[in-house]
Amino acid sequence: MIRALVLAVTTSLLLVACSGGGAGKLTENAVYGQNLPPPDPTRAVVGAEEYRVGPMDKLDVAVYQAPELTREVQVDAAGQIGMPLIGSFPVAGKTVPEIREDITVRLKARYLKSPEVTVSVKEFASQKVTVDGSVTQPGVYPLMGKTTLVQSIAMARGVNAQANEKKVAVFRMVNNQRMVAVFDLNMIRTGRMDDPQIFPNDVIFVDRSGAKTLWRDVISSVPIMSMFVPVL
Repeated sequence: MIRALVLAVTTSLLLVACSGGGAGKLTENAVYGQNLPPPDPTRAVVGAEEYRVGPMDKLDVAVYQAPELTREVQVDAAGQIGMPLIGSFPVAGKTVPEIREDITVRLKARYLKSPEVTVSVKEFASQKVTVDGSVTQPGVYPLMGKTTLVQSIAMARGVNAQANEKKVAVFRMVNNQRMVAVFDLNMIRTGRMDDPQIFPNDVIFVDRSGAKTLWRDVISSVPIMSMFVPVL
């Protein structure tokens, strides 16, 4: 019964996606050509104009004329970094300028009169997107600032010769529930469909031309009832 229901929902998704005729609601949790809501706040710190540091990112911190304070530091699982003299303090969710100002204030309060601090992100470890399916180089890629669907696929070296560009799915957790939207890359490139913003932990899946069971295989890899609301 459940299997038949899921197949019916999947079939309706594919029929609408193949039509290419504007945006429309497919199921309560699957939409075609429409942006999904932003993800849960704890899952997305890249949504702002500037990159916001997260756990396991690596930072380069330099203090002018203070080589003992110049070093590479990694944000720990609690979102903190540790430095000589000023100890540990939180940086997760902050931008690079905010972290630089924080370090400057802490050093100036006790140790240096006019510290000149520079901070840069050396390794983006916390903000990633998964690009899978019919792309040249499937994998997990870092998000460095605001990134769209087309840009994310470009990070995977673009689609391959077997790709069905009319059916590109974006999976996202919203309110602790997995949601999916389907996009047409050709319509995005010609300006007939918005190029949606991609957030950390999104999963992008590019369909394969002529693959009748591919979408069913994708569905079987995630919890069924968290992905689609039953349509009776």
